[in-house]
Amino acid sequence: MNKKKILSLVLAASLLGGMASMSACSGETTSSDSSSGTTQTSTTTVSVDYGLADSIEDGVILHAWCWSFATITESMADIAAAGYTSIQTSPINACYEGGDGGMQLMGQGKWYYHYQPTDWTIGNYQLGTEEEFIEMCAEAEKYGINIIVDVVPNHTTTETSAVSQDLIDAAGGSLDDLYHSNGFTDISDYSDRLECTTYAVGGLPDVDTENTGFQDYFISFLNQCIADGADGFRYDTAKHIALTDDPQEDDDENNFWTRVTTEITDADSIFMYGEVLQGDNERIEDYIETIGAATASSYGYNIRSGVTSGDLTASTMSDLCVDGTDSVVTWVESHDNYTDETSLSLTDEEIVQAWAIIASRASGTPLFFDRPYGADSDNQWGDMNRIGAAGSDLYKDETVVAVNHFRNAMVGEDENIKNPTSSDTSVLMIERGTKGLVIVNCGSSDYEINTSTNLADGTYTDRAKGEETFTVSDGTITGTIPAGGVVVLYNDGYTEIASSVELTVETDAFIFYTDTQDVTLHVSGGTDSVYSINDADEVSFADGDEITIGDDTDDDGVIYLRLSATNSDGAVSNMTFVFVKKTSSEGATITFVKPDSWGDTIYAYVYDESGTTVQTNADWPGVEMTQNSDGTYSYTLEGEWQTALVIFTDGTNQYPGTMEPGCEVVDGETYSSE
Repeated sequence: MNKKKILSLVLAASLLGGMASMSACSGETTSSDSSSGTTQTSTTTVSVDYGLADSIEDGVILHAWCWSFATITESMADIAAAGYTSIQTSPINACYEGGDGGMQLMGQGKWYYHYQPTDWTIGNYQLGTEEEFIEMCAEAEKYGINIIVDVVPNHTTTETSAVSQDLIDAAGGSLDDLYHSNGFTDISDYSDRLECTTYAVGGLPDVDTENTGFQDYFISFLNQCIADGADGFRYDTAKHIALTDDPQEDDDENNFWTRVTTEITDADSIFMYGEVLQGDNERIEDYIETIGAATASSYGYNIRSGVTSGDLTASTMSDLCVDGTDSVVTWVESHDNYTDETSLSLTDEEIVQAWAIIASRASGTPLFFDRPYGADSDNQWGDMNRIGAAGSDLYKDETVVAVNHFRNAMVGEDENIKNPTSSDTSVLMIERGTKGLVIVNCGSSDYEINTSTNLADGTYTDRAKGEETFTVSDGTITGTIPAGGVVVLYNDGYTEIASSVELTVETDAFIFYTDTQDVTLHVSGGTDSVYSINDADEVSFADGDEITIGDDTDDDGVIYLRLSATNSDGAVSNMTFVFVKKTSSEGATITFVKPDSWGDTIYAYVYDESGTTVQTNADWPGVEMTQNSDGTYSYTLEGEWQTALVIFTDGTNQYPGTMEPGCEVVDGETYSSE
């Protein structure tokens, strides 16, 4: 592998378990003293009944991927209005601070560092502090929303020098105690259960999860999460932790799952699911029986294939690809599918169509992965490319929202999945008892439906767009489903909920290289609109107003532009846009002080991932640097660059190290590995 290629580190992600939520508009606000583990509770309410499901399993989950705790907190009203019963966070554990603490999803910083634990304590530089986590959980309780924490028990960071001494001591006092004996050797045969559960995944050292001291330490972490307000857990790389009857490395008992599923606080009510990617003897049914639920990755593949090919054959769209159970978390895409580009080519229309299928069903618990803000197949990391910022608005698209509320209203109703006729496989009907019906048309033409249905006789208006009307008479439904469209039909249980305010901006770029940047503010569907820059006093604005930012910001400074407005239900929507004022790398001259142990020929490998394609100054190992009279080495960057990063190498050694992002190119900077 090219040493520069840090894009392909594969990490895992999974799904659910089971925890009943509080009522839709009231809950208990819980806070915790992290030092003592004590909690304090008070009751609060919100004024709007959002009709959320009473349990995680019956509702829908928003995967607020890489959102900070503060961002989730300020977005809670929008999330509730969009019909989500639960929110899944990214990992909240202490983690490796790579790329000099850079906060880009990809570039100067990496999204996957929070999947590289250095300790199992709450809070990290990417998502926020434990106090902010507690505040987020308390805010969620007000809306009856559950918080599911993505936890990473299987491995630590590769930089073992960064691992907490407290963790090492808990495992026995040395790094050898913390890891399996083959924990630094990558898996070569995933069907070999001993390799699968004791070797490294993607170069990340495999923790000895059978170590009793580690188990105690990890369970303490889970219990602190619960004390702080967590309602459930997703176990990352679950299939790489042994089941009780799997082969054993030593004499240690394979009891990790037995302990964490029974010894945590309120174990019977905490929602738990494991990431068990299917294939190669993964034993998914056994993991479901042990943990409570698991991811349905093969089903996700079939759903994506169905909408992209236009073939929604009912038998394929209904088969969860797991034998004898529907205790699975379903998805259109996961963060792994997205970051490894498996699902990157999906359009918004295809995501909405696929979501309508999985979220309208009674079987499985659907999870909506929220892509980065402004992302598409040509712009994977989005317009802001920023860890902590809110993602795409697609999670509150009118059709997505209509399907979410449909699911919440259909709890307890049986499902029946069929095509209108055996030849009309581009159209799929998901019936829920006699109460509701969702129809998905993946075809390129409008579809005139005239077929039998279980939906009760009556007249129905599409709850997604409110444009199409359908009639059911004597058990036959007639109407028109638009090409590429989704219609959501139900009367019983329907409640009108005000849409969230739409808050957007127009700007040339969120990373800018000029002294100032003009930004046009937009608000739709709201009143009392205000903006604030870096938490300064709020200023009223109207749709189309233009402001200028950056004039009082130093180079490499971060500017937080927060917009707020109120909808007709009195709920406040917020959106924070993150801008970075930078100095262009173009024409920069940089200097490197090589270690004494390196060779005398030094190269600068420069690359820029901020565009749609990766720009480089040359193939690896880069361009040879010029040796100066004082023994240092210099290089001047030529051509047009924006966010350039550099790796120094003598062809054998490199700085920064393998799988680490390069240093940011700054004119006049001297770099040293010491």
